[in-house]
Amino acid sequence: INKVNKVLGRDIPILIMGETGTGKELLAQAIHNDSPRAMGPFIAVNCASIPETLIESELFGYEDGAFTGARKKGAVGKILQANGGTLFLDEIGDMPFSL
Repeated sequence: INKVNKVLGRDIPILIMGETGTGKELLAQAIHNDSPRAMGPFIAVNCASIPETLIESELFGYEDGAFTGARKKGAVGKILQANGGTLFLDEIGDMPFSL
């Protein structure tokens, strides 16, 4: 927690490491709530639950007809949705290295 206090109020990326179920998302939400980005959205993405073939579309969005089952008007990606707020990438170690 002492290390967390050092980064509060700063506009920098933060890496929270720990085993599954240790409260990383709760800590990230608390940091977000006490940051200059608190008025922006907190977008959590469980990278382990998204198929490798769809993770790029989920993060960056897609246009109409990008793939079978895609929404007609496309979709805004999680990165853009989190603009002005916080993007929490849970289980980021399960993402393909190429992304």
